[in-house]
Amino acid sequence: MGTFEINGGKKLKGELKPQGAKNEALQILCAVLLTPEKVIIRNVPNIIDVNKLIDLLGDLGVKIEKLSEDDYSFQADDINIEYLNTEEFKQKGSGLRGSVMILGPLLSRFGKGYIPRPGGDKIGRRRLDTHFIGFQKLGAKFIYNKDNKFYKVEAGNLQGTYMLLDEASVTGTANIIMAAVLAKGRTTIYNAACEPYIQQLCKMLNSLGAEISGVGSNLLHIDGVKKLGGCEHRILPDMIEIGSFIGLAAMTQSEITIKDVSYENLGVIPETFRKLGIKMELKGDDLFIPAQDIYEVETFIDGSIMNISDAPWPGFTPDLLSIVLVVATQAKGSVLTHQKMFESRLFFVDKLIDMGAQIILCDPHRATVIGLERKTDLRGIQMTSPDIRAGVSLLIAALSAKGKSVIHNIEQIDRGYANIDKRLNALGADIKRVN
Repeated sequence: MGTFEINGGKKLKGELKPQGAKNEALQILCAVLLTPEKVIIRNVPNIIDVNKLIDLLGDLGVKIEKLSEDDYSFQADDINIEYLNTEEFKQKGSGLRGSVMILGPLLSRFGKGYIPRPGGDKIGRRRLDTHFIGFQKLGAKFIYNKDNKFYKVEAGNLQGTYMLLDEASVTGTANIIMAAVLAKGRTTIYNAACEPYIQQLCKMLNSLGAEISGVGSNLLHIDGVKKLGGCEHRILPDMIEIGSFIGLAAMTQSEITIKDVSYENLGVIPETFRKLGIKMELKGDDLFIPAQDIYEVETFIDGSIMNISDAPWPGFTPDLLSIVLVVATQAKGSVLTHQKMFESRLFFVDKLIDMGAQIILCDPHRATVIGLERKTDLRGIQMTSPDIRAGVSLLIAALSAKGKSVIHNIEQIDRGYANIDKRLNALGADIKRVN
């Protein structure tokens, strides 16, 4: 188990370039299974979860060529579908949550798909019902083997239909879209997720020859086509990483420029951080965050306490609520954070309380943060990272704290952030990786 040793209290300065979006990459990579033609994908992030999926695609028979540091070509013209029945696949697939999204493309193109129950973050229940109900509505047969925790979907011919999703699941929507693009007739998906990740997937599929309309809304129409071709696609910068860097700059009183942020795809993220009193300036497509001694939380017009909660897009992404919570610990004012979508994501706050933060954990979903206004510094402690986003939040807290902090289980951080220690050290941080 890897460990970070952090000597905090140092101000950072310089430029950071965000990596490609992890959540988009996992969808886009699975989509290469839909066509036998060559697909080039650019700006692929070099992180554990993405690299695991690339390995899995290679094991399935996809021809993979690394064109440069972040660019790959994929060609799925000789897929070994029987690999899905092997013990090796069961092990590899269960260690990666994104593996569930190979089901839609495999079902669509080959009439069957199998996956072990996927792993990933321990952030509460993340049900897969939406995926399988969607497949069933398209005409697939669903089998779950409770003994070996194996999911199977099979279909002779998928038939387009109307469906109203029970929740606007991002991965569920992606999976159903990929299953529907080669189905017969028209599929209409209402209450579809409309995150930029989904918009990018639809744009890529349309480049391959799919016919998807309503992109960017929660009502999608997909007219099935007989086959798909090749294309070239560029992954957006990771908005979660951009949000993390905004929070980092504020907490460490640092002057940081975040390069090429694709501002139009950030939604309410910049505005949410502005509510915490964080100043930022858009220069071209770069986001400049000046050094700030004090940032003051806004109140609502009626004077009530600031409430920041997550919601499906275009609401605030749940992946950044942990960052908001940490940033609020040193703000002037109070914030109620409300994590609606996952019930275990706030359990890392006990570490922040140990560091000296003033937080009231109301229940598994809500925490009230009383800002310290820098009157007292957080102090360095030993802690363990429970999930990707909490891990980075604790790293940000440690970088702003006085003294030495130790974070164990940093594999969780590495799953979502490439070389985060090297990138931040280049700006003046003091992070040491100990294996």
